[in-house]
Amino acid sequence: MKKIGSLLLALSLVLTLAACTQGSNKETVNQEPSGSTAALDTSKETEKTPVTIKITWWGGQARHDYTQELLDKYTELNPHVTFEAMPSGWDGYFDKLSIQASSSSMPDIIQMDYLYISTYEKNNSIADLQQFIDNGTIDVSNIDPVLYKSGEINGRLAGMVLSSSILTIGYNPDVFSEAGVDIPTADWTWDDFSAISKQITEKTGKYGFAAIMTDDTNNFNYYVRQHGYPLFSEDNKSLGYEEDQIFIDFVTMMSDLIKAEALPNPDEYEAIKALSYEARPVATGEGAMVTEWSNIAVRLEESNDQIGLITPPYGADGTKGLWVKPGMFFSVAENSKVQQEAAEFINWFINSEEANEIIKAERGTPVSSVVRNSLKTSGILSAKQIEMFEYVDNAIAHCAEAPAPDPIGISEVNEAFKNAVYSVLYDQSKVEDAAASFRKTADEILSRNN
Repeated sequence: MKKIGSLLLALSLVLTLAACTQGSNKETVNQEPSGSTAALDTSKETEKTPVTIKITWWGGQARHDYTQELLDKYTELNPHVTFEAMPSGWDGYFDKLSIQASSSSMPDIIQMDYLYISTYEKNNSIADLQQFIDNGTIDVSNIDPVLYKSGEINGRLAGMVLSSSILTIGYNPDVFSEAGVDIPTADWTWDDFSAISKQITEKTGKYGFAAIMTDDTNNFNYYVRQHGYPLFSEDNKSLGYEEDQIFIDFVTMMSDLIKAEALPNPDEYEAIKALSYEARPVATGEGAMVTEWSNIAVRLEESNDQIGLITPPYGADGTKGLWVKPGMFFSVAENSKVQQEAAEFINWFINSEEANEIIKAERGTPVSSVVRNSLKTSGILSAKQIEMFEYVDNAIAHCAEAPAPDPIGISEVNEAFKNAVYSVLYDQSKVEDAAASFRKTADEILSRNN
């Protein structure tokens, strides 16, 4: 009997030790009864496995600075998480990302644009984030479903939308004042735009409009929509507009303004694009206007807090061309080993009032209604940030239904568009030939990829 008792005692000790040590490889959990005093001791927190999240984004120096502040704050709140930051400018961002995707070396969190998200979804490079909405990690209860589902492609949520924005004309009021030209109202037309641009240049010697609208197809998309067409067909296998005259008129307008020196020529514009946003003509007072997204005034606020916003010009018949655009997304790499932790950070980014007090709507109008209302009443927003909120509210009256995400192959289409336009601006081809060439090339790219 003594031997049996000893064996039972030994077995009891083994079982007790096993229960105490179970799960200790990954985390130590407070096992006290929920009603005990020890359960209320917040010093006994769960110890989580340290992780490093690689994250990349594009932007200017101001965005780089506050995003790093944001990452530091998140690490302060979650000491087990550290970040490897990979900031970049816009130029070359997606070229580098494409190389990383092909070698399965993409960062864990990728700032993604509406122009390219379809491409990376088709390539299976980015994860379906719907799983993290379903398991409660990402809270979308305060986000308009139409907006957060803008990242849904082929039944998969390829990106979590961070903000919304609308195309705008950013303008420098000092240049208008110097030229003695009135700032246009929302009902202005493309004819007004051309006349004002030329007038400013004649009076000041500065660019009336400080860009060529060929960085991507967004400006051309707006122009095409004003003629009653989508830029791409419903099946994404061809261009959606039928008349090459639309392309001809768009490029002819820019060509005429370049000849009048109201726009930079292609060489000048390539040099401008190499500058930071804070050093470009509208910010420095060497240009009057530029097309951008509605967060431009906030982005430039530290270098020039006078930049204003106007809705882009209307077409001749007043057809609406604007749309509310998902400002940008956070996507998560399909091969990331820290998808759960990445999703937790994304949820904090879009829903935390503390996080958004650091962001201050620089990436666009926040998607969470709770965050928007909090910022409006917080007293921390500058006049320019409030102006951006108001611009979006007012511009909605000029918006039509948003286009679908850009088709697969959009980067090739963008390059073909730029090449076709530049061939005219460099006097290498007639505008009619460039229009036909762009259609042929774009249709081939789209049919091959979609």
